[in-house]
Amino acid sequence: MVRYKEIRLKRGKEESLQRFHPWVFSGAILRMDDGIDEGEVVRVVTNSGDFIAVGHYQQGSIAVRVLTFNDVDIDDNFWNSRLSSALQMRQTIGIADNPQNNTYRLVHGEGDNLPGLIVDVYDKTAVMQAHSIGMHLCRKQIAHALKDVMQARVEHIYYKSETTLPFMTADDMSGFLVGGSDDNVAIENGLKFRVDWLKGQKTGFFVDQRENRLLLEHYAHGKRVLNMFCYTGGFSVFAMRGGAELVHSVDSSAKAIELTRQNVEMNFPGDPRHEAFCEDAFKFLEGVDSQYNLIILDPPAFAKHRGALHNALKGYTRLNQKAFEKIERGGILFTFSCSQVVTKDHFRNAVFTAAALARRKVRILHQLHQPADHPINIYHPEGEYLKGLVLYVE
Repeated sequence: MVRYKEIRLKRGKEESLQRFHPWVFSGAILRMDDGIDEGEVVRVVTNSGDFIAVGHYQQGSIAVRVLTFNDVDIDDNFWNSRLSSALQMRQTIGIADNPQNNTYRLVHGEGDNLPGLIVDVYDKTAVMQAHSIGMHLCRKQIAHALKDVMQARVEHIYYKSETTLPFMTADDMSGFLVGGSDDNVAIENGLKFRVDWLKGQKTGFFVDQRENRLLLEHYAHGKRVLNMFCYTGGFSVFAMRGGAELVHSVDSSAKAIELTRQNVEMNFPGDPRHEAFCEDAFKFLEGVDSQYNLIILDPPAFAKHRGALHNALKGYTRLNQKAFEKIERGGILFTFSCSQVVTKDHFRNAVFTAAALARRKVRILHQLHQPADHPINIYHPEGEYLKGLVLYVE
């Protein structure tokens, strides 16, 4: 076995790890072996020297992200086993190997016992993203294991971590690790989408809204739809297939608006029902009259850390209040938060406050969350990040 350097915990600080929580916080550490580099694999031991976990070390509040609670080497067999388990789960739930849906998340960090790693599959291309230095340093080994596990399902592996590890050398942050392809069209529930894994947000597409887009399609028939923060127009395209009377897409990014237009045209060429606007969301909502009876609010994360929580909740309240004020009577509002530090109760209270301020009667039709290919590790409840409500507004 490899002799990994050790991190020793303060007395009693192993309790969360004994409950299989996959993080070691810096305040729990008593001492470390000399010369541990960021991203290095380390053994974590209790105050009395008993083994408890193996993980990646990194400076910061989360000092170790646990890879395994077994005393094993982090080698090719480890990566193959973890990735095989992730694929098997996606096959079990029917999301992998589906010709009508070749877009899905294969690895979801802690949810797949691989903290710091994201892998999204778009047809024959897998886009891999590191959220820890340890995963970045292992990227080539992981890519090799990924190709081995996925076999013919994946021909190209693109690495994209310039936005998640901005302090690293830019040359290391993006590019193909396996193969290389310009074919960036993927299929979600039978609809085509152009995925910008080169310069787009996240891995190029918001895979986590797949099931919620399908639900929106169910409600779209005959509706006048406003899709705020549209990004690549996912909700807009599903609304059009659902038979919407008109669909307006809004985003402050000109590039996002262009991708939205391309995706609408690819699925509904020449369809006059769609129009896109490059404008700030709050400014746009302020200027519209009450012509919409189905509105989608899917903003970027308003809070990326706990210090921003208060202002984020004020932002969610303000945004939803404006939508409540503008939506037609009998309209339906899809509203979301993807901020991990915003709990379900936080978000619901913000939306409730918005409804009260707008003096509208509101009923909850659905409570939404991330799909099954974004699993939540039962020992890591922090992994539940996507919250959504579908509301009927009188």
